[in-house]
Amino acid sequence: MKRWSKISSIFGISIAILALYFVSSSGIYHLGSTVFAQSSSLTIISLSSDNKLIGGSQFVISPNPFTGAGNYTIVDNSADDTEKDKDGVITLSAIKNGNYTIIQTGIKSGYSVEQIQKIVQVNNSSAVATFTDLPSSNVTTSSASTRGITYTTKFECGSIYAGEGPLRPGHYDTDISLFNKQKSQTQVLWNAVLNNGPNSNAILLKMSSETSKSITCQDIRTALGNNNENFVEGFTIISVPLDAAFNGGETMVSSSNDINVLDVQAFYTANALDTLPHEVIVDKISFYIIQDGSGKIPSNMMQKTLDISMPSGLNQISDTEKKVKDALAKQYTLSDDDLAKIVIRIKDVSVGVGVLIDDHAISLSTVKPELGSQ
Repeated sequence: MKRWSKISSIFGISIAILALYFVSSSGIYHLGSTVFAQSSSLTIISLSSDNKLIGGSQFVISPNPFTGAGNYTIVDNSADDTEKDKDGVITLSAIKNGNYTIIQTGIKSGYSVEQIQKIVQVNNSSAVATFTDLPSSNVTTSSASTRGITYTTKFECGSIYAGEGPLRPGHYDTDISLFNKQKSQTQVLWNAVLNNGPNSNAILLKMSSETSKSITCQDIRTALGNNNENFVEGFTIISVPLDAAFNGGETMVSSSNDINVLDVQAFYTANALDTLPHEVIVDKISFYIIQDGSGKIPSNMMQKTLDISMPSGLNQISDTEKKVKDALAKQYTLSDDDLAKIVIRIKDVSVGVGVLIDDHAISLSTVKPELGSQ
């Protein structure tokens, strides 16, 4: 019984340490904090007012994310852009941690650059900055009334079975929750941008006062027209237009310091097992070592009640004595000849449902809003 308690205690401590590790390591994907951390990276997205990607943008980043000093200029699809085949999405990988100011200095013909600079923080994670550019013909000196609010977050959906992705094999899921903090109905547009693939059409959500909605992996797959179980990743772009006509004539934001009209949180889960979490049947075997002709088992283990716990299959016939001897051989480095000189007696076998077998990581990330033109 003492050995059973000790094993249970050790297992409990291991699970606690594992859970603490996953909760404390908030550096996995997302803009500010997240799970499944890779090297630090920065993604800059250029959008039109109807949430379509615009290629050809140029940005100045301060300080230089590779050296930590001076300024750095990046153009969409240039050498340092790891998303060269995706117009409108610039990703800089393996950059230094720090706070960065991003200014849009160029855009393709027909659009005007967004004048509002973005400030992002990179800390062993992936940060995202979104710029929304109006057609040149729509830009006026009083464009502040047409501004909107954008929330951009990463999604990871599906299963990785081998080495086909940057993440370890496992099952990944994303749930993005939206809460309307306003005292009136709010209308929200969202679309999905697939890494190295297409982006979806914008989807309209009508949210009543102080209600919540979620965007799940199933919603993202439906929007992208991808309903299989293959692993997909990318970004969701959630936009709240602030013009009075769209929002029922009510002014929702009184100043640039009060732009968080929604609470947006991204919840990530990952399970690294080949199968989903499940309970395991465990045999607890009590036994005596009657004789040890090998001389390799400590004398204080002789002629006393010992126990061991091991997984068991449902409706399977097994040799309990052999299980115990195999465990002794592993612990004390016993050969087959040594085992033949050892005599044991089984006292009792009890069957129970063991703890949940799981290698589960979770992460919760609060998405910060960005004010821009819509």
